[in-house]
Amino acid sequence: MTEPLNQDPYSPIACARYSEYEVAILHRQKLHLRWHEGNVHYDQVVLPLDLKTINHEEFLVCRESQGETLSIRLDRIQRVEPA
Repeated sequence: MTEPLNQDPYSPIACARYSEYEVAILHRQKLHLRWHEGNVHYDQVVLPLDLKTINHEEFLVCRESQGETLSIRLDRIQRVEPA
């Protein structure tokens, strides 16, 4: 999962949701996420590491259970729960 090539415009997320990601990063709280990239849907537990902005798009940088680092565009995350 890397940064997409602007197939669809970014839709900003609610500030409260962004704050939830910040708190999870600070507390090293694993999250159970469901998100999509194109027609592919993902459902994984990840460890959030950071938030970043690239070309006016916001991403959650996280590590999956196998150790791979992912960058997930925030507006593609459909569900978030503490793991």
